[in-house]
Amino acid sequence: MVAFAPFTFRRNIGMAGLYIGSTTGYSGKNMIVMGLGLRLQKDGYNVGYMKPVGAMPMEIDGKLGDEDAAFVQDVLGLSEDPAMVTPVVVTQDFKVKAFTGKMEGLLGNIVEGYEAVSKDKDITLVAGSGSMYSGKYCDTDAISVIRKLGIKTVIIDRFQKELKYDYLMVMKETLGDLMAGVILNDVPPNFMDEINQLLGPALEAKGVKILGVIPRDPLMGAIKVGDLADRLGGKIISAHNKSERVVESFLIGTMQVENFMTHFRKKKNSAIIVGGDRSDVQLVALEGDCPCLILTGNLYPNDIILTRSEVLETPIIMVREDTFTVAKKMDDILSRHKLRDAIKIKQGAELVSNNIDFEYLKKELGLK
Repeated sequence: MVAFAPFTFRRNIGMAGLYIGSTTGYSGKNMIVMGLGLRLQKDGYNVGYMKPVGAMPMEIDGKLGDEDAAFVQDVLGLSEDPAMVTPVVVTQDFKVKAFTGKMEGLLGNIVEGYEAVSKDKDITLVAGSGSMYSGKYCDTDAISVIRKLGIKTVIIDRFQKELKYDYLMVMKETLGDLMAGVILNDVPPNFMDEINQLLGPALEAKGVKILGVIPRDPLMGAIKVGDLADRLGGKIISAHNKSERVVESFLIGTMQVENFMTHFRKKKNSAIIVGGDRSDVQLVALEGDCPCLILTGNLYPNDIILTRSEVLETPIIMVREDTFTVAKKMDDILSRHKLRDAIKIKQGAELVSNNIDFEYLKKELGLK
């Protein structure tokens, strides 16, 4: 049994606060923070926001801030001082100083920022960065921040082959009553029964309250063809005017045409990754209305393929790498694509509003 040393919680500074953390990076924190904020604003609450530690440096009005934090502020209609919203911005220079012990008083800066942005607010949402342990090297990890501010926390666990139930149970032991509950995100339909019948009751038995289960939504992981080309380091060589088409998943076209067609029919809105020399698969994919073709190996398609691409208005992206490398990149891109489109923000807000127990959460936060 793991033993945890006793500690004293700091009394909550100012009004109600809620830290939104996660078991890993890219778990949907921004989506859930925006969804919570928009719903609480709709319910009549004055909502504040901060992201104590930022990893995407950006100059805002002559001050160093964080790109994600600036975006969330914009969505929530806030315009607080970026230096207060994100008191700690991680740059290469910051890391050098932190690793050599030349960075002190960071938690004090976070407290100062929190006091500033939470002034006159009913509830302040505090967004985490990375996992619950990220930032330990400079004492700005989630657990240290939560304890210092003395605020409740919600932890997101995004489904990635399985859920990290052990991690959530350890967090409950670590944070005790400061942990309001967990949100299970991006859960596929075939896993819902296991949560309802097995994992859910097991977590609740350990005192881990499930505040919501957000189902997987293809739109939330989708990316526009033009953005995809940029992220892959490729170039669009045909049907440039259709670069706004949306890709939700991908399929590798290395198999025989007959086998490919069987899989292709089951995968709507899938980009097809295929060698530049496989014109047979390319033609089937084009005729089947895929959102785009990704041709690997820096091989140019033949004239028939280019002509059909223009006629059918299906963009072709040409990339240098081999098919396996591109498929791995695609997997990372689709699971880590940042939430920026208005349509995704609206959809994300609805997913949060419809699938989280707001009445329980308000009670935990003392909101009336």
